[in-house]
Amino acid sequence: MIDVYYLKEKTVCFSGHRPEKLPFGGDSSAEITRVLKSLLYDEILKSIHNGYNTFVTGLANGFDTWAAEIIIELKGNGYDIRLVSASPYENHGLGFNGAERWARARIIENSDEFVNVSKNYDKNCMKRRNEYMVNRSSKLIAMVSDYKSGTGQTIRYAKSQGLELKIFNLNNILEADTNQLTFIL
Repeated sequence: MIDVYYLKEKTVCFSGHRPEKLPFGGDSSAEITRVLKSLLYDEILKSIHNGYNTFVTGLANGFDTWAAEIIIELKGNGYDIRLVSASPYENHGLGFNGAERWARARIIENSDEFVNVSKNYDKNCMKRRNEYMVNRSSKLIAMVSDYKSGTGQTIRYAKSQGLELKIFNLNNILEADTNQLTFIL
C-alpha cells in the first residue's frame, strides 16, 4: 500500500450511497439529483473557504463520483485544491459499465494522488478503504439514507475519531418540499 502525504487538518473525505440507493437511482436528469448535487457543491465550496485543500474520494459510483467530479470542475476553475483517489483494491472498477468505467478513469486521470488500499478484494476491503480515508481527514461530508450501510459505518467511525461531520440525511431532504430547496441551486 502506498501512503500519500497531505495535511490531515486540511483534508476532507466523502462517503455516500451508490446510485441504486440514491433517489431515482441517481438519475442526473431528476430535479432531486440536481438539488442534492447543489447541496454537495455548496458544502465543498464552504470547506475550501474554511481552508480545506485536499479531498479524498473512495471511487465508488454515485455520491463519491459526484464529489470527485465537483472537485475536478473546481480545480479546472482555478481553485488550488487536490484530489486523492483511494481505491479499495487493485482491480476495483473492472466490473463497472461503460459510463461508470469512463467516469472512474477520468477521476483517476485528474487525481493528484492515487492509492490502492488493498491488493485484492476481500470482504473487509471497502471498510479498510473507508477507514483509510477517515484516518487521513479531519472532515467527512456524507449523504445517507440507510445507516445500516457502509456509509453509516463510515459516519460512525468518523464520529468516533473526532472528525467534523457534515451529513446530508436523504430521508429528511426527501420529506422536505423540493420547492423550498431550489433556492440553493
